[in-house]
Amino acid sequence: MVGPALPLPVFEPGWVWLVGAGPGDPGLLTLLAAHALAQADEVVYDALVSDAVLALANPAASLEYAGKRGGRPSRKQPDISERLIALARSGRRVLRLKGGDPFIFGRGGEEALALAAANVRFRIVPGITAGVAGLAYAGIPSTHRDTNAAVTFVTGHGSGGDVPDGLDWPALAKASPVLVVYMGLKHLPEIAARLIAAGRDPATPVAIIAKATLPDQRVLVTTLAAAAADVAAAGIEPPTIVAVGEVVRLRAALAWL
Repeated sequence: MVGPALPLPVFEPGWVWLVGAGPGDPGLLTLLAAHALAQADEVVYDALVSDAVLALANPAASLEYAGKRGGRPSRKQPDISERLIALARSGRRVLRLKGGDPFIFGRGGEEALALAAANVRFRIVPGITAGVAGLAYAGIPSTHRDTNAAVTFVTGHGSGGDVPDGLDWPALAKASPVLVVYMGLKHLPEIAARLIAAGRDPATPVAIIAKATLPDQRVLVTTLAAAAADVAAAGIEPPTIVAVGEVVRLRAALAWL
């Protein structure tokens, strides 16, 4: 039996919707994200948006790639923002589609500020971030009352391409029972070394989750001391999420996928 239609907002011409596409599995799209995909005239999408998600776009929509991948040529952020503004001013319904959540290491805040400054109307549609969904698909809870009452999301890749110097790694090592590191694969040897030097137990469990929630997801469980060598030996490639903390041990019982 078909129920009542959901009272979803109308995607008006001249608006930009900044939408989180989730970590890859199209089943993790929100209803509002799927609604936006079906309505949009222009879809400006990032590198980590899966083909399965793009397949749900309005067949008449124009798809425009605006992805960024570390170490590879990519469009400058101001150019992307100006493109969104120009498309909106032309009267199009513009969907800016970002992997995960647009406000968690997705530069959604920068683009929203540019739209606001240009007096372009916009809507934020949150998405499920890989730091939560990736761990869940690996059978690792982000929090568990027997292991951690806090979790910290950090980036392992600063705007200049190096390990972020603005992070207080000694404080993170001591104070956060679980660290979830985005974009940390390239600098994993240095990140692990900084955490160990700051007092984190070298035997702390670590999980590296590659291509989280996708059919070819891979999960490597190791320790902080052995993580860099084990990743190299296993040939793990980005995109990855790295979880550091005792909660990783729960995967032994909870690996459901």
